[in-house]
Amino acid sequence: MPRRKKKIYNKPKKAYDKPRIEEENVLVKRYGLKNKREIWKADFAIGKIRDTAKKLITASDEEKQEFIDKQKAKGFEVDTIADILGLDKEDYLKRRLQSVVVKKKLATTPNQARQFITHKHITINGNIIDSPSHLTTVEEENMVELDLRLPVKKELTKEEKDLLEATKKKAEEEDKQEEEEQ
Repeated sequence: MPRRKKKIYNKPKKAYDKPRIEEENVLVKRYGLKNKREIWKADFAIGKIRDTAKKLITASDEEKQEFIDKQKAKGFEVDTIADILGLDKEDYLKRRLQSVVVKKKLATTPNQARQFITHKHITINGNIIDSPSHLTTVEEENMVELDLRLPVKKELTKEEKDLLEATKKKAEEEDKQEEEEQ
């Protein structure tokens, strides 16, 4: 039986809130996002991390440190629970594979990075990753590589060569006839 799908984003409460829309437009342009839903997903994910941090405020130091270490491994620059509570959606968007590829200068723009990723030209430790939203850990960040493989030109069969020659001859004959007519 398939797993129950979980909610991965919240829509904004006000659909037409001008300051929010302008802020989102800036983020979409800066990080090369496909749509606003990707921002809402980042906001939702950071909200979940913050909620967990709030629950850990009363927990033991051992549990707090374990959670902080997990967040550091994900690439968030945090040292205390207060730092985790101060995270925002931009911190999350900076950890996406698309942003990491631009930061490592494997692509010149976020849109080019997105294209490289979706066209399967980006590998992490030799594994092709084709999701621009992949959250890159600190370990993976050093293993991100650009692997531009162009299609290999195959040898033409005898039939394809004959067809190519026939079309060339036909084109040459048509050119000669046009020249003679002029």
